[in-house]
Amino acid sequence: MTPEAQEQRRLAALHRLGILDSAAERRFDRLVEIAGRFYKTPIALFSLLDENRQWFKARRGLEVTETPRCMAFCDHTVHQDGILLVEDASRDPRFCANPLVTGAPHIRFYAGVPVREPTGMKVGSLCIIDPQPRQIPLQELDVLRHLADILEDELERTSEEAQSRAAVPITRLNRAIHRAQNTFHAQAYQDAAFDLMLADLLELTGSERGFIGEVLLDRRNRRYLKIGATTETIRRAAGKDATDANGETLEEFDTLIALALASDDMVIRNGTDDTGSPDSPDGQATGVWPQLGIPIFSGSNRVGLVGLTAQRKAYTTEAAHHLDPLLQTVGQLIEHKRLYQEKLDHQRGLEQAANYDALTGLPNRRRLTELFDDELKQAELRNGTLSICFIDLDGFKEINDAHGHSVGDKVLSAVSSRLKNALREHDIVARLGGDEFVAIIRDVEENTVYERILGAIRQPIRLQNQVLTLGGSMGVTVYPQDKAAPDLLLRHADQAMYAAKDAGKNRYQMFDFETNQYRAERVKILENISLALQEGQLELYLQPKITLTARRVDGFEALIRWNHPDEGLLSPISFLPQLERTEYAATVGRFVIAEAVQKLQRWARAGLPYTLSINLSPTHFLGSTFVQDLRQALQDCDVELRSRLVIELLETTALDDAHKIIETLLECRELGVEVSLDDFGTGYSSLDHFRRLPAQEIKIDRSFVADMLDDPEDEMIVKSIIALSRNFNRRVIAEGIENRETQEKLIAMGCNLGQGFFYSRPLQEAHALAWAQQFHDSHPTPVHYQI
Repeated sequence: MTPEAQEQRRLAALHRLGILDSAAERRFDRLVEIAGRFYKTPIALFSLLDENRQWFKARRGLEVTETPRCMAFCDHTVHQDGILLVEDASRDPRFCANPLVTGAPHIRFYAGVPVREPTGMKVGSLCIIDPQPRQIPLQELDVLRHLADILEDELERTSEEAQSRAAVPITRLNRAIHRAQNTFHAQAYQDAAFDLMLADLLELTGSERGFIGEVLLDRRNRRYLKIGATTETIRRAAGKDATDANGETLEEFDTLIALALASDDMVIRNGTDDTGSPDSPDGQATGVWPQLGIPIFSGSNRVGLVGLTAQRKAYTTEAAHHLDPLLQTVGQLIEHKRLYQEKLDHQRGLEQAANYDALTGLPNRRRLTELFDDELKQAELRNGTLSICFIDLDGFKEINDAHGHSVGDKVLSAVSSRLKNALREHDIVARLGGDEFVAIIRDVEENTVYERILGAIRQPIRLQNQVLTLGGSMGVTVYPQDKAAPDLLLRHADQAMYAAKDAGKNRYQMFDFETNQYRAERVKILENISLALQEGQLELYLQPKITLTARRVDGFEALIRWNHPDEGLLSPISFLPQLERTEYAATVGRFVIAEAVQKLQRWARAGLPYTLSINLSPTHFLGSTFVQDLRQALQDCDVELRSRLVIELLETTALDDAHKIIETLLECRELGVEVSLDDFGTGYSSLDHFRRLPAQEIKIDRSFVADMLDDPEDEMIVKSIIALSRNFNRRVIAEGIENRETQEKLIAMGCNLGQGFFYSRPLQEAHALAWAQQFHDSHPTPVHYQI
């Protein structure tokens, strides 16, 4: 509310009291007399502040009945809530030039308390004055405050007497106020209280129609009216540009609304001229009903507007001011409702921040947990299914890195909108953070819904004159087939998503328990392999390679084992596959090479002529560090010792990238090591490929050797490999020999070397060397050695 409007309301309240220029009254004189005597001041006054003057309703020690308002200390008092205390006016810059200070009555000391009329408007003051400076602590002015309270009680009695003569009886006004307050609180901030107040206002003023509205500001800081209660006739007259139901927005309705919205002052139109004067006593000469617009305030804040129209009578300012107590109640209820709404909005804001992602507006992880629990219960009740889809965007990091976080955020917002549009209204889409989303879908009958989700993600996104594309990897698990707890269901979908990424990305993968078990084992192995290397839990077992015709040990094949502290001795099949395509494949590979070289060095010092074959991980062999790793391990070895190290490469690996494989094998040959092509016959390599591979040894796969006695085709394959190796001057070795008949058959075919359980299982180094010694001792030309 503007100061001018506030002053108009104050003056209206003062005039309603009807005591300006009235005769002296003992009840007021007595209170002024008490104030002067108690504080021993020669002057005490009860003054009322009019438009242009301060008039003394009661006075002690002063002859004049009024002074110009511009001189009044009281004018300062009514603009504050507490006591105005001036200990020496001649030293106070506000008053030192005041004629009442420089001249009679030569005020030095002043203490004044504002006095309010029944509606709370400050209409005057009770003050004490002394021509001598004084110092009185504020706490000693309590009596002055109490006397002001008694004055206010007397003003209330005066107001009641004035109301009994007014156009609006006080009893009817009070009933309206109490009824509105009770209804408002009973209806829990519903609009029933405003309907009731409007009905009372119509009755109290003899009006035919009207409205009560809340004044709000739009985004451009313009006022508009939100209707709280209105009569049916106004709704019909307002038309489509106004309101047709309570609570809707009224932007413009007749000149009265426009004027009242623009001004903080009361607007009365009893005719069509701009002066506010009626053209005729009943306002009918122009065909315009008398209209009254009254702004509603809560304190100094403009919060609402009341509009009334009457057919049979003109409105007056005095009559309108008599409605002030009820209008103040209206203002309080509007403000109360507004504060309550702000509290609700604040709570909703906190809930939104706690439960929803700020960027996309999707449920966050916390809210997803609640929704997920509800969905599981509903699925149980309807005997339905839930598909839990874990989605990770493919290519988002590249977009974020290349274009910045601002573009990345827009991409995430676009993807979230597409995910919502791709699903039904009752399905759930949530963002877990980063570029991870979860969808929970009811009763999926066709897997096409999963493709539809991924298809929505794949659609190009146009931002800032750029077209961006990305994809998504999605893992899916279905409840109740996967009857797990919510957290575990999400974890299963997450694991399936990683399987989709491993399978090439931009696809979906259904969860299965075999995959889950494999991944669990893989995670467990990856978590423990570093510790295993640090604590020496990995060990190379040795299986002897036998020269079949000479019946002597040619060397050994190194086969890795894991001495696990909890699970005992683990064979390579238990952990090596899980290391592929990880950094640990190369780490374990370097361990194997280093261990093999150390064994060869020890054997050389002991005079043992054995060779040692090691198996290579495809990931390590095809990696960029393999040749350097091999070179570093051999740096202290001479040529003869290097030739005893045999690198076994799977034939299937040799087929992956022929050019790179041949190039790497040639570098191995340059370092002096031997190369063996392992599991030969399973990879179906071409003759040209076989010819070009720089391998000195061909190792026949055990699957052919084990069955060749009973399977003519396997026998033919073994014969062909032996013949091919001989023609290309390659050494050939058969693995998987498990009986004497197979050994004799291989000798007859011309195979020179063999290994298998017929001779020995893989053994620890000391046992393997002891076995070799015993094997030599059983033949005519044993080999003696020391370690």
